[in-house]
Amino acid sequence: MNEITAQELKGRLAHSSNVQLLDVREPEEFEICNLGGELIPLGELPRQSARIRRDIPVVVICHHGFRSAQAINYLSQRLGFDNLLNLKGGIHAWATQVDPTMPTY
Repeated sequence: MNEITAQELKGRLAHSSNVQLLDVREPEEFEICNLGGELIPLGELPRQSARIRRDIPVVVICHHGFRSAQAINYLSQRLGFDNLLNLKGGIHAWATQVDPTMPTY
């Protein structure tokens, strides 16, 4: 599984908007803190996968990186996606390594 660190994602976002952010947490978690992008909770992926782009890199985000890994496995194995990156350490890594003002939970 391909991964991207919080620092690498920060650099990519600073220099290019050619990436889709896909957050697979629950809406309540997304309200606490998020990086924007598409919110599709893990359990909704089968019904909402059409919202996920195939033509640009997609960074999949969750709290610590476990649900996003599950999402990537599902999307890759069942639906043939080959453009997915797991945010290593999840939104928590972003908050601790990139944006210490971001709320954590």
